[in-house]
Amino acid sequence: MCGRFTLRARLNDLLAEWGYEQALEYAQRYNIAPTQQIPIIAAGGAPKLVKWGLIPSWAAEPKIGSSLINARAETVAEKPAFRSAFKRGRCLIVADGFIEWKKEGDVKQPYFIRMKDDRPFTFAGLSERWSKVEPPIDSATIITTEANPLMAGLHDRMPVILPPDARALWLDPEFTGQEKLLSLLQPYPDDDLIATPVSRFVNSPNADDPRCLNPL
Repeated sequence: MCGRFTLRARLNDLLAEWGYEQALEYAQRYNIAPTQQIPIIAAGGAPKLVKWGLIPSWAAEPKIGSSLINARAETVAEKPAFRSAFKRGRCLIVADGFIEWKKEGDVKQPYFIRMKDDRPFTFAGLSERWSKVEPPIDSATIITTEANPLMAGLHDRMPVILPPDARALWLDPEFTGQEKLLSLLQPYPDDDLIATPVSRFVNSPNADDPRCLNPL
């Protein structure tokens, strides 16, 4: 699964580098937690801030979103909570690292996983608009897949990191080739990633400063 991630890079500098003109107010983040606002690039290519935890359009209450922070790649096209968003609401979630916990003795030790060169990247995500309140709530979930060899030592799942050359197809609202889209949802190569044990200060969802990522 993916329950915390980071965006230490300055979002607007990153969006400009990727060719987006729209600016978003978003501070550097060291411990982004579920139900908080996260930056996405929506289907069609519009950057926006949404709530982490997908609220399906048919949901009676928004609280369902807290249990839908992740979507399994293996069932994302068929599961009622996600199949509509998979067809029309595919998005990119901007990040530069994520946290996973490993049971070590009597404690769960957090690990910070990032690119070896520390470059930002994008998770494959799904977004949805819940219109039963005013204003409507935009929300998103992170798609997960089986762990690569690096992650397998920590957890049996990992978030899907889309390579840059797959982003345009994933965001294309006109593309409906399910088999091709599902083929993008693969474990990211482990030789490009590094996992570092960090302070358990990050365990608190209220913690959000550089101390979260202090090496153990």
